[in-house]
Amino acid sequence: MMNIQKMMQQAKAMQDKMQVMQEKLGGMTVEGTSGGGMVKITMTCKGECRALVIDPSILKPEEKDIAEDLIKAAINDAKAKADAKLADETQKMMSEMGLPAGVQLPF
Repeated sequence: MMNIQKMMQQAKAMQDKMQVMQEKLGGMTVEGTSGGGMVKITMTCKGECRALVIDPSILKPEEKDIAEDLIKAAINDAKAKADAKLADETQKMMSEMGLPAGVQLPF
């Protein structure tokens, strides 16, 4: 027989840990790059852009399309790294709580 109160306590503990992890990730940053480092984006693991560095050589009017493509690529690179960090931190938290890998959380 299941103890509903114990299950609710475990769910609350998991929610609290998820919130702490989200706050932690909000302070972690990743760097996305493109064009061999000609464009660098620093963003939090929650997707907030903190910095953008563009090599002046790609800021010429005739390089506009290339610059736009490199900026998009750097943003996508940073987003992929942030997503990977989130997945890694989530896996660590679940492992610490004794949950199996890949379990879907209800929140």
